Amino acid sequence: MSSHLLRISLFASVAFAFAQPLAHAADTLGPDVGKALMQAQSALAAHNYPKAMAAVDAADAVKSKSDYDSYTINQMRAAVATQAGNVDAATAAYDKLIASPRTPKDTKHQMLMSEATMAYNAKDYPRAVKAIERYQKEAGPNATMGTLLAQSYYLQKDYPNTVRVLKEQIDAEVKAKKAPAESQLQMLAASASVMKDSTTSTHAYVLLATYYPKKEYWDLLLHELIVNAKIPPTLQLDVYRIRLAAGNVTQSRDFMEMTEIAMQNGMPQLALDLMNDGYKANVLGQGAEAPRQARLKALVEKTVADKKASIATDEAAALKAKTGDDLLNVGYNYVTFGQADKGLDLMQQAITKGVSDVNIARLHLGLAQMQAGKKDAAIATLKTVEGETGAHDIAQLWVLKLSPAPVAAKK
Repeated sequence: MSSHLLRISLFASVAFAFAQPLAHAADTLGPDVGKALMQAQSALAAHNYPKAMAAVDAADAVKSKSDYDSYTINQMRAAVATQAGNVDAATAAYDKLIASPRTPKDTKHQMLMSEATMAYNAKDYPRAVKAIERYQKEAGPNATMGTLLAQSYYLQKDYPNTVRVLKEQIDAEVKAKKAPAESQLQMLAASASVMKDSTTSTHAYVLLATYYPKKEYWDLLLHELIVNAKIPPTLQLDVYRIRLAAGNVTQSRDFMEMTEIAMQNGMPQLALDLMNDGYKANVLGQGAEAPRQARLKALVEKTVADKKASIATDEAAALKAKTGDDLLNVGYNYVTFGQADKGLDLMQQAITKGVSDVNIARLHLGLAQMQAGKKDAAIATLKTVEGETGAHDIAQLWVLKLSPAPVAAKK
């Protein structure tokens, strides 16, 4: 991940340090202070930082300095320390300048930004975090500082805070219809993976596949879906189906498991369709397992016939049920049997009636609409799928597959 981290160069902190303080009638440097600071400025221009700092110290040693003298000395000290890379001295000087009523508000914010940047470049990440959080509290959100904060946490291996900060930034950008930076999403995925937070890493890869559609992201995303222990059994078939659509199912055992899950879910026609896909791909019907596969197919075909014969009875019973779960299944079966309008209407009724998980129900409605050839309606439905169970991420992948072109990565 280090190659993706934002490269931050030192800000022109000298410009901050030489910013003119608020004018007062008596703002005139004492002669001894002025002479020492002129020497410091000359040494600084020559990049002789020890000599410049010695001159600043000489100015500071002058007795009976005015408030303006002390303020200007701190400006020069901040400039010299910043150019010399002395983070401790620069931060101390900036803190005094920030505390002064002479410093304009915007300049204080620039100084806080400079403190954070110097600490980050010095690899003093705890200090960088402190400065950035103070900046955000006093100046408000800033995209560059937000990214620097996430990186400061990441480089300390503080992955929970990295994820927290990145999720806030990314969610805000997505809500504003902006593409999150690829490096942000990569960092989020990497941090979540270290934490074994499959839900967050999967979501990060979904966003990477959305805004930066590359095969590597699809492969990583599908892997995350497979290993995500938080995905409930009710979504296992959906994981297989998006893998199949992405060309990620190539083993006969996967086709057999898909078929068995569909049968267990009471959807024999879907099971048969999946088996037929396996036969068309020449994955099923080959080798020593071919006879067992043929027996399963025969069972599935018989179950399809039985289900067609009983579906009207199933519908009547589902309509009387307290929840819409059975009705949702009946409606999907009608769609697979070629009665799309009737089936989709029943599925809508089921969701209105109330189901165990409305987001999984919306996912399945979207897939049924897709199967019925209603692509635009399917995309619209899939975009309404929310939640943290994995249904949202699976739905987003289907949106990507069904959409005419990938989402452009625009800032």
